[in-house]
Amino acid sequence: MFNAVMVLTLRPGDAALPLKPSLTIVSLTLSSFRNYDSARIEPSAGLIALCGHNGAGKTNLLEAISLLTPGRGLRGAAFDDLVRSGRDTGWAVSAVLDSPVGEVRLGTAWQPGSGENGEPASGNSREVRIDGQVQRSAGALAEYVRALWLTPAMDRLFAGPASDRRRFLDRLTATFDPSHGTRVNALERLLRERNRLNSEEFQQARWLDSVEAQLAQTAVAVAAARNDAIAAVRSFITDTRQRGSERPFPWAEVIVDGELEQQLIDRPAVQIEDEYRTLLADSRGLDRAAGRTLRGPHRADLLVSHGPRQMEARLCSTGEQKALLIGLVLAQARAVRETFNGVAPLLLLDEVAAHLDDVRRAALMEELLELGSQAWMTGTDRQLFEAASSCTEIYEVSDGHISRERHGFK
Repeated sequence: MFNAVMVLTLRPGDAALPLKPSLTIVSLTLSSFRNYDSARIEPSAGLIALCGHNGAGKTNLLEAISLLTPGRGLRGAAFDDLVRSGRDTGWAVSAVLDSPVGEVRLGTAWQPGSGENGEPASGNSREVRIDGQVQRSAGALAEYVRALWLTPAMDRLFAGPASDRRRFLDRLTATFDPSHGTRVNALERLLRERNRLNSEEFQQARWLDSVEAQLAQTAVAVAAARNDAIAAVRSFITDTRQRGSERPFPWAEVIVDGELEQQLIDRPAVQIEDEYRTLLADSRGLDRAAGRTLRGPHRADLLVSHGPRQMEARLCSTGEQKALLIGLVLAQARAVRETFNGVAPLLLLDEVAAHLDDVRRAALMEELLELGSQAWMTGTDRQLFEAASSCTEIYEVSDGHISRERHGFK
């Protein structure tokens, strides 16, 4: 169990040294991963800046770290696409983690033909080891690493399709509930099975009844977990709101716009489950005509509004949307820290400062230092990190090679 740890607030420019984050990667090793033949980095600071030109491999390092959590990482790539070009072997990522439970060694790898049960590997099968022991699934990583990330692809999250926001919501939820990803996968599998059975010319009602019963149970569990996660984040959004509306990263109104999610706010889960199972049975004709299940948590959306301006996020300027997204992720990180006894999550921030003005850039560094996370940031210009240069390790990344440029601690 993680133990509480005090975090010393350090404002940019202060000479004092912040306490070491309670969850840190002290060694990261890559082999045949993306544009890296082999690479190793051993950071010791809370803020880590990876600088280099576009295509140098900065984001690849963040992606490697993201694979130390369940799922397919921050890009969602198939694992066979991660192998270094020209190699017919696989790839591997390993890390030594310094955590409140002590030192932990994590590793994950993919090899052609190394699928489960001796079957040929698909793009989605990988091996995971914890302290040298092979794990049954990548889900075991959730007990050791919680990581949040921001990428340039997320800058238009609020104006993009609902499916993008739903994935963001489910990643958010999984940082609080490690089993959530497994439930979401089960939900998708059951939806496919129901759609297949419902499309058959000669339906077997008994099998459909069974699948729909499982689907209703899983759907309500997914919706309930989303509500719990958003409630946790809202408590820290409220804290930001109380500290004033003129902050660089404005507070947000956040709502899960889903039929089941809304019903669960004031009604018991068992009742919602029974009603959804009945709805599925009654909707077979409509769903068969549509070729899919039309109602359920797989149709939910995450609605976000700019709190101080009372404007839907999708209508805000690009800069305002970026600030809202950063504020939302920071609120999530604080909620995770509170939920897990003071242990802040790892933050992977790809080009996060590139389009921020000087005020917001300095405010971001201050927020990161106060939060106490180990934050990995990328950028093409070292000047982006000057606001916290005294407490940031800066690395030069060039064509798959990493070298320490400067360590700001005196």
